[in-house]
Amino acid sequence: MLKYMQKVSEYELPIKIELQEDGGFVVTSPVWEDCYAQGDSIDEAILEITAAAQSLIELYKEEGLKIPLKLQKKENTTSLNLPIIVAI
Repeated sequence: MLKYMQKVSEYELPIKIELQEDGGFVVTSPVWEDCYAQGDSIDEAILEITAAAQSLIELYKEEGLKIPLKLQKKENTTSLNLPIIVAI
């Protein structure tokens, strides 16, 4: 049993994935120009932009900046819904 409740915020991050001519993928967010990443595969690029968004959210909160993403829900919880993204 968990001894504490974790505050969880879920944001919606719209992304655009582009195939690069020399290989690999670049992922950008049309609503957050600071949030972008690249990877050798779609899966890698999505993982990288997810990590970038998490870091940017923490930085924006520390600096008191407005996060340009839609907040889905905010609650005290001990369970999480994890999105699983698979390229087919």
